[in-house]
Amino acid sequence: MKNEIDVQYEYMEKVANINKDKNLSYSIFTMGCQLNENDSEKICGMLEKMGYSKTEDMKQADFVVFNTCCVRENAEDKLFGKIGEMKRVKEQKGTIIAIGGCMMQEKHITQKLHESYPFVDILFGTHTLHKLPEDVYHILEKRHQVEDIIDIDGEIYEGLPIKREDNIKASVTIMYGCNNFCTYCIVPYVRGRERSRKPSDILQEIETLAKEGYKEITLLGQNVNSYDGGKGYKFSNLLRDVNKIAGIQKIRFVSPHPKDFKQDVIEAIRDCEKVSKIIHLPLQSGSSKILKEMNRKYTKEQYLALVQSMKEQIPNVVFSTDIIVGFPGETEEDFEDTLEVVRKVNFEQVFMFIYSRRVGTVADKMENQIPEEIKHERFNKLKTLVESQIEGNNQKYIGTIQKVLVEGKSKNNENMLTGRTDSNKVVIFEGKDEWINKVIDLKIVSQHMWYLKGEEPSVSPSDCHYV
Repeated sequence: MKNEIDVQYEYMEKVANINKDKNLSYSIFTMGCQLNENDSEKICGMLEKMGYSKTEDMKQADFVVFNTCCVRENAEDKLFGKIGEMKRVKEQKGTIIAIGGCMMQEKHITQKLHESYPFVDILFGTHTLHKLPEDVYHILEKRHQVEDIIDIDGEIYEGLPIKREDNIKASVTIMYGCNNFCTYCIVPYVRGRERSRKPSDILQEIETLAKEGYKEITLLGQNVNSYDGGKGYKFSNLLRDVNKIAGIQKIRFVSPHPKDFKQDVIEAIRDCEKVSKIIHLPLQSGSSKILKEMNRKYTKEQYLALVQSMKEQIPNVVFSTDIIVGFPGETEEDFEDTLEVVRKVNFEQVFMFIYSRRVGTVADKMENQIPEEIKHERFNKLKTLVESQIEGNNQKYIGTIQKVLVEGKSKNNENMLTGRTDSNKVVIFEGKDEWINKVIDLKIVSQHMWYLKGEEPSVSPSDCHYV
């Protein structure tokens, strides 16, 4: 009996035969997190197998895909605005429009699409992404709308084609879903419960990437440090095994959950020279009261103790974080607790969000919703503090030698190259094209808030001071 992915490859071939010699193009619009970006790379891989070539011009494409996210409220407005723009394009070109991703797991969204945007051809969910070739085939053959969405947790399917955007850095999903049910978050409802990929499948994918010349790997999951590979194989084991793969020079991961950050993971980060020493550790709030309301299952004190433990055990460790401002019931005192944690940890990067109500979550039904003007006042106060810390943190890099993975030409200046340090700082510098895709030593000569300026060191590597 054929497995599901073999069946989908047959559909890819059928669609490719239908599209033969037609010179068709596709465009994809991706919203949300790195997991969504990774899903989009698989969507692109399948579409290219079906005979479509990528274009950035959505209005010229024969096939348009929206890969949606439902974490922020304004994502809905953005999606409906984009679909509205495509109506006339579809009327003129006959463009096939497909919408997938997390938002399609929300019934009020699919209902609105049926009522207000009946010209959309394909709706597919997070658990049926792998069936896109079959859905496309039915659209081409039968020309009626396809809705391919299931509410139960999906299976893990290996072997889908993938078209990666980058040729030096790659994201690898290690698990799907989430079991945490934070009260502000819709993800467990749209991504399902936690399902971990087999260690052998993950390691084989990364080994293949290394042979193809990829240097940096980011391990993805809603909660990577609850990864369960079976038979006692945990996230710490995976980090150590990826660290052994020849050719891979940098390993990053997002996102861990503070409540699941155990000693074995701390030791793996400490021991594995390829694992980045910037740790993304989502805080969300510095108030123990608000953390309890969020169902985060740790306190302010436990978070700070975890940070201190890692600082004591991992040389040169730094942190990035996520913070939500204006959660229901947040008082000025609660917000001051958040500012206090930010001052104490001195984060290298902070991703700040104004609380956004999501239909279907516990927090959406909470009383004491915070007025928008107060949310924005607090957000601006946090932003001012964070930017002052970033400027101060950047100073410590000046005069040091940093190992930088060179990613390519700077988007703002063709005469400059750009890359990132281990701590994920952007560095702009003059250099040779042959440096691209390599790790080089750079001396940091100045800081400019959101990037550092570097130059080739004038001393030999043995004389360099690394940080």
